Amino acid sequence: MPVPGFRLAGISAGIKANGRPDLALIVADEPVSVAGVFTKNRVQAAPVRVAKERAKAGKARAVLVNSGNANACTGKAGLDATKRTTEAVAERLGISAKAVLPASTGVIGAVLPAETIVRGSDRLIEALSSEGGADFARAIMTTDQWPKVACAQIRIGRETATVLGIAKGAGMIHPDMATTLGFVITDAGASPALLRKLLKAAIDPTFNAVSVDGDTSTNDTVLLMASGKAGTVRAGSKEAATLQAALTEVLGALAKSIVRDGEGARHVARIEVEGLANDRAARAVARTIATSPLVKTALHGRDANWGRILAAAGRAGVVFDPDRAEIRIGDETIVRGGMPVGKDAEARAATILQAAEYTIRVTLGKGRGRAHYLTCDLGPDYVAVNANYRS
Repeated sequence: MPVPGFRLAGISAGIKANGRPDLALIVADEPVSVAGVFTKNRVQAAPVRVAKERAKAGKARAVLVNSGNANACTGKAGLDATKRTTEAVAERLGISAKAVLPASTGVIGAVLPAETIVRGSDRLIEALSSEGGADFARAIMTTDQWPKVACAQIRIGRETATVLGIAKGAGMIHPDMATTLGFVITDAGASPALLRKLLKAAIDPTFNAVSVDGDTSTNDTVLLMASGKAGTVRAGSKEAATLQAALTEVLGALAKSIVRDGEGARHVARIEVEGLANDRAARAVARTIATSPLVKTALHGRDANWGRILAAAGRAGVVFDPDRAEIRIGDETIVRGGMPVGKDAEARAATILQAAEYTIRVTLGKGRGRAHYLTCDLGPDYVAVNANYRS
């Protein structure tokens, strides 16, 4: 869906040996407000370091993205390559290089092939279109099985504004902003300060509440750009709250698609934890359950192995009374008072676990703290994909 004020493109530039699309670009018609969140991994790729610094200005004109090469752990040569490619695109667009934010995804340890990107920059810019979102989405994929796009619309006064989100990710996914890249553009307008606030609030229950394999990438980047073509929202206004809700909806849909595409995944499980002293405690338990290899392999086997779930909760570093624990899979209670309900309940729960999506709810007391995580099962296909990733 077109977003007024933006054009997008995606092409095959030759970064990937298989010839698939690997270079993408978003260009704003004029300087727009921008906000970003980035990986908290201490090992940060060259494009993350450059984009973080440039995003501080709060304004940008373009986002240059490549797949097939993470440009991480590449030292000065990697930084130089990132800057060289953004300078080339900026020169052709007639804008400042500092207004171009880079992002990369792919194999760690190889320097970005800057000249390949420079040679492809003319074709990339020629391909720019208001209808270029689908090409952009395909060009940023690595092990993804499908492009990840989500959209929402809101009202700003008499105008209708669009929020369009595009992401990539299937493996190396774990919150701490996973390998994931996300880009959101909207024709709603907001100050950079408000955009940062809205983005952080939308990231926490979405991208920061999912896990495929517990690995946080060196390249995680989510950028939000707002053109203001449909009007401007003010901090504290109803329109700001509406934009916040739309951002959360779009990022939530993208996050769910990433988990559903978890390398070799067959099931998406929403882990809900409630009854603890506060939300932080509930989040710690939900995260521990969602990232437990024992839990995730049980899900792959459609095994209602409640012992793995309760054991994971118990090592989350959170105080609770195990004798008050209750576990439900879908509508089926399999643990009550810290004890199993019985084999028949587990058999019914195992039937629920055959579905593509389901909810596991863990109640650990009567407190008001609650949180959720999205996770997926873990099976042999995940090992196969990642054992052969570089070959």
